[in-house]
Amino acid sequence: MNSASTELNPAALNSGPRPVESARLREVMARFATGVTVITVGGEHLHAMTANAFSSVSLNPPSVLCSVGHSAVMHGALSSAGRFAVNILGVPQEGLARHFADKRRTLGAAQFDGVEWRPGEHTGAPLIAGSVAWLECELTASHSFGDHTIFIGTVLATGQGDDENGLLFVNGRFGSSVPALH
Repeated sequence: MNSASTELNPAALNSGPRPVESARLREVMARFATGVTVITVGGEHLHAMTANAFSSVSLNPPSVLCSVGHSAVMHGALSSAGRFAVNILGVPQEGLARHFADKRRTLGAAQFDGVEWRPGEHTGAPLIAGSVAWLECELTASHSFGDHTIFIGTVLATGQGDDENGLLFVNGRFGSSVPALH
């Protein structure tokens, strides 16, 4: 893994307007609709985390990123595993999104009790049944900034499910990417 760290530029922070408060940024960013994913790592220390800070980075090489808070269990799990999967959730999987977002859930393999999944061929990371799509990735770079690290993964394999109705998150609520048919 190539690792690079970006430091805050103190001169930039001290010249001009002050950055907005984190609560205000959270409030504004809540209005930006995002897809909902569950990031997973396999191996001896299975772990999963619901995330909406996910994006494609490049088609050549094929790569994606996810942003994970330094205090999240996933931060250490992903750093240690070096490989991960991204499960893009469908509308029927809102319960899974809530489950893997719950910081009070049991960790380890027990967090997958009752969840249908199979280990990814290239990563061993859980690929969750019923997902709209999934990607298996090798961690190729990480960039620490502020209270998060941006993890960049080279995509090793992808797959798609039958359901194309992706789960969205906006204004603190889950929704559908396709209007309901009446």
